[in-house]
Amino acid sequence: MPATNRQAPSLISVVLPFYNEAASVDALMTRLLEVLDHQPVPYELICVDDGSGDETWLQLSAWREKNDAVTLIGLSRNFGKEIAITAGLDAAEGDCTVIMDSDLQHPPEVIGEMLAKWKEGFDVVTGVRRDRATDGLARRALSKLFYRAFNALSPTPITPDAGDFRLLDRKVVDAIRRMRERARFMKGIYGWVGFKNTAIPFDVEERAHGRSSFSPFRLFALAFDGILSFSTAPLRLAMYVGGIIALLAIALGSYYLVRTVIYGIDVPGYASIIVSTLALSGFTMLQIGVTGLYLGRIYDEVKARPLYLVREMVLREGAHAGADRAATVRHLKTLV
Repeated sequence: MPATNRQAPSLISVVLPFYNEAASVDALMTRLLEVLDHQPVPYELICVDDGSGDETWLQLSAWREKNDAVTLIGLSRNFGKEIAITAGLDAAEGDCTVIMDSDLQHPPEVIGEMLAKWKEGFDVVTGVRRDRATDGLARRALSKLFYRAFNALSPTPITPDAGDFRLLDRKVVDAIRRMRERARFMKGIYGWVGFKNTAIPFDVEERAHGRSSFSPFRLFALAFDGILSFSTAPLRLAMYVGGIIALLAIALGSYYLVRTVIYGIDVPGYASIIVSTLALSGFTMLQIGVTGLYLGRIYDEVKARPLYLVREMVLREGAHAGADRAATVRHLKTLV
């Protein structure tokens, strides 16, 4: 338990990434604003439209007309949820920032509990699912396997059953803003920055409308990216397996040498030659492929392209009054 308590924040930021969520905007904003209006804290809502192809931007613009605490950031295309969250954190100026999904699976009512934990002195307050009843059996099993594999392979552990629903202190947000890698795995980034953290359990609700844009293939790709971003274990594993195969080859060669000296030359076996050749070739290609994935990441980083481009931006009233925040908004405006 942290020894020091904090006073109420002068401003709390809420970052919401949107992608084709037009059907959920009204329900989300109504419920979220009701919760925030009952908090004795000024707030700002940072809504990031991640290149939606529906009327999400129009719906958000209508809410901006009703509430001048809303900041709208429209990205030039779909950059992905991790990048959209980053864009929101770049614009956030609150003493603490809450990140939550826009499909109402993250209940806004938990924000009050998170804020209470922040006041106790915690820098990161993570929302952890009580159960995964809303997921299918296969998805639950694969999620459990991923968390175990990641924490076994990576020196940066992540909290099982925790997504992006969390509250971050100002210094944590500033630390994350300094991390500009292109292949972003936010769960790993949250874990890497450290700081004093605690968890709050919550019940995941059914999606209010539509279906998740994360297909099983995209979830697998994200999980694989996370392991590559925070672990070199695949490279070490390939090296270890290669070493084992080399030792087996030496042992097998020694065996056949002794056998030939004692019994003479046998008729060579076609099947064993084919199997061993295919096995070694397949492993070689696998090893080259893993190395290529890491080299590809280096190539992306060296190009140093911006993480995202802003198509349109509407700032809340009174936003970015401080020098640091003014620098941020100037940076964002150069991307419009």
